[in-house]
Amino acid sequence: MASETRDTARPSAPGGVSFSLSDPTVRAVFYQVLVVGIVIAVGWFLIHNTLDNLSKRSIATGFGFLDREASFGIGESLIDYHPRDSYGRAFLVGVLNTLKVSIIGVVLATVLGTLIGVARLSSNWLIAKLASTYVEIVRNIPPLLQLFFWYALVSESMPPVRQALNPIPGVFLSQRGLFVPVPSADPVWGTMGFALAIAVIAVIFLRRWAKARQERTGQPFPIGTASLGLLIGLPLIAYIAGGAPTALDVPKLQGFNFVGGVVLTPEFFAILVGLVVYTAAFIAEVVRSGILAVNWGQTEAARALGIDSGKTLRLVVLPQALRVIVPPLTSQYLNLTKNSSLALAIGYPDLVSIANTTLNQTGQAIEGVAMIMGTYLVISLGISIFMNWYNKRIALVER
Repeated sequence: MASETRDTARPSAPGGVSFSLSDPTVRAVFYQVLVVGIVIAVGWFLIHNTLDNLSKRSIATGFGFLDREASFGIGESLIDYHPRDSYGRAFLVGVLNTLKVSIIGVVLATVLGTLIGVARLSSNWLIAKLASTYVEIVRNIPPLLQLFFWYALVSESMPPVRQALNPIPGVFLSQRGLFVPVPSADPVWGTMGFALAIAVIAVIFLRRWAKARQERTGQPFPIGTASLGLLIGLPLIAYIAGGAPTALDVPKLQGFNFVGGVVLTPEFFAILVGLVVYTAAFIAEVVRSGILAVNWGQTEAARALGIDSGKTLRLVVLPQALRVIVPPLTSQYLNLTKNSSLALAIGYPDLVSIANTTLNQTGQAIEGVAMIMGTYLVISLGISIFMNWYNKRIALVER
């Protein structure tokens, strides 16, 4: 009778589903909803309080300042920029400069880190010790000090502009950077870019066809040679069809600097080399641990089949090691991207530098910091999404 009384007294929803907090599932959902509600309430209070204080002090809010004239110059940019342009365009220049350093840095750091990681496992004592020394030294020196070192190396050791070194015709090296000639503007370069895009798409479909053909017939297809032929051949055909222009835009000394050509500035050199050298030391350890995670029997089996050590590493060990390497490698890519903000210390006009100048001129610090945070968040999420996709693509699928 007591048992029946307890059962009838327990609150329940239609259908016999209990909503009592004694139920672990209900309790977990309740506490999660409670925490989310508290976070939303605290966030609303902080935002409302901030806006109220800004209003009382007559401080403007919003992103309308992005349409106003920037009135400050930027040393280097991937797109045309003039001080008469808006703050929004200046911010875009900073984003593109950050992406330029990050993308090139990721590629170079991956190559250098892989070489050093493999060298640490070399049977040659000297190579292994040199690689180990590099890793231990570079990893334990703060990246900011490394940036100062590389920047001073260029700005202090190179001659002034008027005494610039001229190692080969058209190339000049000075404290202002490395000036090299580039092809003059011509419509054929756009056509070649379009041809390269077509070649990339063709290579993707060709690889899929070759894989399906091999699985169906067992006959391999020389995909490497064919891909190289497409990637080089199609742009080359477009270049020849466009008249094969050979005119160059050569740097010339005018006043206190060179004009024409393209320049590798000391600031860009310092931030790029500093980030690459620093991040490569960590990537080397990631690669080394990934290779060691592959069973030694795989290497022995490859040697038993007569495969030389170079092909064993490239075709047997590294493809299996990638499954271990990719997750921590993602963290290093994110670190390199976020460390690019140190460019502010050496004067490279990256996202943080330009946003800092903008908020100092406009006084809109909250919006400026929010834009910096949002941009880095988008870039980081983009890297994470791509690396997670690649990690799933190379993962072993169990049947």
